[in-house]
Amino acid sequence: MEDWKFAQQEASEALAKLHFFSIKKKHAHGEVETRITVKEFATAKTTDMKFFAVADIELNQKSMKFQPCGWAETLLGALTECLRNLRKFEYECPELPVETSADGAQL
Repeated sequence: MEDWKFAQQEASEALAKLHFFSIKKKHAHGEVETRITVKEFATAKTTDMKFFAVADIELNQKSMKFQPCGWAETLLGALTECLRNLRKFEYECPELPVETSADGAQL
C-alpha cells in the first residue's frame, strides 16, 4: 500500500490521488481536447471500485447530455472505460448566436 493513503483518518473523508490524461476527440467541426481525471481512492466503498475516471466535457449535448466516465479496480480499467464512453457519443459543438445589427439585420 502506498503511504499517502495513511493520511486519511476516516473513510468518509474520501481521500483520493488524482491522475490526469489528455486526448483529442475528432468531430465534425475539428478537434476538441479533453482532459480525463482519474481518482484513486485511499479506501473504496466497494472492494472492486478503487478508481473513477471522468472527462471534462459533455457529449451528445443537443439531445441528452452525457459526461463520459468509468469505474474499475485499476487505473487502466477506469481510464479505458471512460475512453470507451468518450468514443461512443458525438461532441455536438454549441452553436454560436447570430449577431444582429441595431436594425435587426444579420451581421
